Amino acid sequence: MASTDSQIALMKHGDPAFEPRATSPINLVGLWRTVIRRRILIVSIVAAAIALGAMITLLTPKQYTASVTLEISRQENQIVDVQSLRPESAGTDLEFYQTQYALLEARSLAVRVANKLRLASDASFIELFGVDEAELLSDFDSKSVGEINQVRRDQAVELLLEHVEISPVRGSALVSIRFTSRDATVSQRVANTWAEQFIAASLARKFDATSYAREFLERRLAELRDRLEESERLAVNYARREQIIRLPGGGNTEGASSGAPTRSLLADELERINSELARATGERVQLQSRAGSNVSPAGDNASAALAQLRSKRAELAAEYANLLTTFAPEYPKVKAIASQLSELDNGIAREERRIGSQNSTSYQQAVAREANLKEMVSGLKAELLEQEVRSIQYNIFQRDADTNRELYNGLLQRYKEIGVAGGVGTNNISVVDEAKLPEIPSSPNLLNNLLLALLMGGVIAAGAVFAAEQIADHISDPDQVEARLGLPLLGIVPSTEKEFLEVIRDRKSEQAEAYIAIITRLAFATVHGTPRSLCVISTRPAEGKSSSAIGVAMALSKVGKRVLLIDGDMRSPSIGKAASVSERQGLSNYLAGMDDFSQLVIRSEFLDLDIMPAGPSPLNAAELLTGNRLAKLLEELLKGYDHVVIDSPPVLGLADAPLIASNVEACLYTVESATVRVAQIRSAIKRLPSQVNLVGVMLTKVDTLRAKQLYGYDYGYGYGKDTASNARLGAGRDIAGEGV
Repeated sequence: MASTDSQIALMKHGDPAFEPRATSPINLVGLWRTVIRRRILIVSIVAAAIALGAMITLLTPKQYTASVTLEISRQENQIVDVQSLRPESAGTDLEFYQTQYALLEARSLAVRVANKLRLASDASFIELFGVDEAELLSDFDSKSVGEINQVRRDQAVELLLEHVEISPVRGSALVSIRFTSRDATVSQRVANTWAEQFIAASLARKFDATSYAREFLERRLAELRDRLEESERLAVNYARREQIIRLPGGGNTEGASSGAPTRSLLADELERINSELARATGERVQLQSRAGSNVSPAGDNASAALAQLRSKRAELAAEYANLLTTFAPEYPKVKAIASQLSELDNGIAREERRIGSQNSTSYQQAVAREANLKEMVSGLKAELLEQEVRSIQYNIFQRDADTNRELYNGLLQRYKEIGVAGGVGTNNISVVDEAKLPEIPSSPNLLNNLLLALLMGGVIAAGAVFAAEQIADHISDPDQVEARLGLPLLGIVPSTEKEFLEVIRDRKSEQAEAYIAIITRLAFATVHGTPRSLCVISTRPAEGKSSSAIGVAMALSKVGKRVLLIDGDMRSPSIGKAASVSERQGLSNYLAGMDDFSQLVIRSEFLDLDIMPAGPSPLNAAELLTGNRLAKLLEELLKGYDHVVIDSPPVLGLADAPLIASNVEACLYTVESATVRVAQIRSAIKRLPSQVNLVGVMLTKVDTLRAKQLYGYDYGYGYGKDTASNARLGAGRDIAGEGV
């Protein structure tokens, strides 16, 4: 009897693999409705969390934190021009600072702080952190002072490491050292001492490294000093034995020390003789050019006398020539001058002969001297070459001595630099801000703890609401119908504290308006409008199924339709009692074989409806419904009525509802708000035959005020306070054992 379009639309709920449609990832409206619905639970959990956080905050002992700021430079201050023993490329900046942070948290530093503050003999420091000293010393049978101090020291070190916090300042060379305890003074002392001991430990490590280097250099210097003395002794002894003499000064020679240049005595003598030989050769060449001539060297006395004689002769010769122009040669004066000229010529000849003889003698002497010097140079060369051959071993000894001397001088200079550096004590760590006495406790922070409690309470409340929703597994939100059942929502029916039939007869009531809205939506259930035959079913009894059947029938009647209401629940009938009609005859009689159904229809003045009661209860109602009698009855009834509404039994546990649903054009499913589990509803829907046209769900017994707040549903439409006051919390009263 169902239409083709309706059957196609209802294929999904008849499928054994039926599952509700997936919802959107985040349904903010649904979440908000869930929060409003569970507001009491949420507020309770959050309030409890805040109260617990406040109580814990008030009961927690106050803690004071002192902070000191250090600057750790990558490079040390160069107080002296001494290079570091460690190369600058030993590691990157990241490795350097990570090493410094690890050193700040090292146990050795905590031990130094404990020793500096004498915590081994301070029992109050351990008790300050809630440690019972008696329990701490319980493992020792005989407690000596040394053992007690050692236990206290170890415990103090553990407490120091546990309560200190190293916080590098991002992007800088600064680092903060924080220490927290119950005593502000103790926190300040420990923080400042921690910084002081870190600086002291850093200097100690550098001093230890310098001390090791100094000891190493001392050993090496002693070895090199012995080697230098031995090499110099060998060089001197060899020079003495081989008669190798070197004079200081002059240019560096092969065997000369870089520190004291020397020269060989033979080389010096050869250089001098060779210079004299050069001069003698020059003199010999000069004398050779004058040998056999009467030319006297320039500046010689003989040459001056010869020149004087020649000058005097020239004067007399001029006078003689002048006189001859006037007098005869026999003139006495002319003869006297001629006599003088003759004497001068003799004197000049004698002087020239003497000078020529002298030049020859000088030349011979120069040749002899040159030859003598050449012989001396040759001898010195031979002797120098022989000495050079002997000097090879001497040079080896000398180079060994020079090398040892350079090594010794270099190590000695490094030793002096390390000594200066160790005495100055360079440091790359400085205190920027010392720890001040904390006046305000760092913890517990009431505001932060309350915010944290609020956050934790919110998380717990969210988990509790989620768990409650999962455990509840019922439909209380109208938006959940389509999401969880895969069926459209036709409408919701408010609950009431009054008699339901009295309320529904009032057209101004919210319940009456609800069923008007439901039949309005039913007009779109099929291609021809509102289904002519329909049944109202539910998962279990007391969900408002019978009341909804009456409501739908009355709503159809009020819009001018001829409607017949059939009580199909032959096992537990309720329509006849509600309509105040006799139940002696009814549906069961027709299904059992009675053909005249007109005798079974009764007019209810109370409901203003035609009613077919359930009739006498049969032994087995399902057997009566298995035939075609119900389909034949509906076919005959629809000839005189516009709509036939059947109140069907519950689906679970009975076979009646599926049999009735398979014979009508459409089915309306009734779900009681916030009571029936979704799993039961799904199981009931799966029991219906695949050809059943399940057009939608009616959500019954909905709190009106809650529906208005959460979902915006309003049924009053301004009819007055009376209809608005009909909405009350709680379930509606039953109609013959089955309520709204």
